[in-house]
Amino acid sequence: MSITTLRASLLHFANKTQSPDTDLSYFADGLLVLENDKILDIGSAAELLPRYGQAKHMDYSGKLIIPGLIDSHMHFPQTEMLACYGEQLLSWLENYTFPIEAKFADGEYAAAIAEIFLQQLLKNGTTTALVYSSVHKVATDALFRAAKARNMLLAAGKVCMDRNCPDWLQDCPDSAYEDSKALIEAWHNNGRLKYALTPRFAPTSTEAQMQRLGELARAYPDIFIQTHLSENKQEIEWVKSLYPQAKHYLDVYDHYHMVRPRAVFGHCVHLEEDEWQRIKDTGASIAFCPTSNLFLGSGLFDLAKARELDINMTLATDVGGGTSFNMLRTLGEAYKICQLKGTNLSPLSGLYMMTQGAACALQLEHSVGNLNPGTDADFVVLDYRFDELTQLRLTENAAPEDIIFALTMLGDDRATQSTWVAGKEVYQKQ
Repeated sequence: MSITTLRASLLHFANKTQSPDTDLSYFADGLLVLENDKILDIGSAAELLPRYGQAKHMDYSGKLIIPGLIDSHMHFPQTEMLACYGEQLLSWLENYTFPIEAKFADGEYAAAIAEIFLQQLLKNGTTTALVYSSVHKVATDALFRAAKARNMLLAAGKVCMDRNCPDWLQDCPDSAYEDSKALIEAWHNNGRLKYALTPRFAPTSTEAQMQRLGELARAYPDIFIQTHLSENKQEIEWVKSLYPQAKHYLDVYDHYHMVRPRAVFGHCVHLEEDEWQRIKDTGASIAFCPTSNLFLGSGLFDLAKARELDINMTLATDVGGGTSFNMLRTLGEAYKICQLKGTNLSPLSGLYMMTQGAACALQLEHSVGNLNPGTDADFVVLDYRFDELTQLRLTENAAPEDIIFALTMLGDDRATQSTWVAGKEVYQKQ
């Protein structure tokens, strides 16, 4: 038995809530107690220190500990194309994304990028992610191996696409089925890893491929499903022309049994009324991707509508259409979009969307997303006064909501003092 205590300010959401501004747990001078890879206890330092006198003690006074952040939509092969000069979605895919992803047929290359990708996650305090690989099985294997070595809770999947992309990136209905099935059998619930069935988006899959992927969705009811939905108006018209029998874009996925709990639809900027309601009724989730929606000029997400229907909502960077691995900075862009839409997004509501709210949406709250005893010890130590400007802006006893909001505007990876995964420190700021 190995017990470690960490003294710091502690902030998390212990329960699922619609009121994160008031339903939170905060200890200004707290103690987080770890036993091996789990959280054993949490509370005030004054109360808990006498109980754990023989433990290994780590003092992070003046720092803030929050749960490890959850990024619910990102593209690992696009790591190297972050900050390429932007275009609209469809031309951006053709001119940047597809040529880059072709490199991932090389397993050694994919493994090298996987190391950089995961290091960027941890450096920015992200401990769990829902990740698109490339069309290549070998690249997906490489990503899973790298995550397994770090004992991360990571969900990922091989992209499936058999049309409307270069010939050298296409699979086919049968190979998409066989490769995805093999990856599910190898990696789903292998340690902390999860599999995500991944049709890139409806325009790049034929009906035959969607049918085969739907078979997998029914055969493995606990895997994740990830894809794109209603990101761009031109894309929506394209889907209507390719699937004329569908009522709307979401109906394409619904027809093939892919709209359900643990299905995460990225973007959802231009949904029809029936689509909103169907997402709500099925328990599926929306990943709000503010930086990529702005970068690619796709539009402004309607967070107020999602709240009105109490839809499962998460926040996501969407690297590499998104412009930063940093979830707090991504929240800053979400705040700006909500300002333009006349909607309030408080810092604690935003933090909830990338911790406990995301975990509940993904049915992972018993493992991650909070600091509850019994959950996996995934958390981040934030140095919120990391330079002269943040020291000027934030006092040592700043309110937690003020700390989070300031970091959404001023923060970056310098605010990450250390990142812990399953009770082990996997990143430390130098």
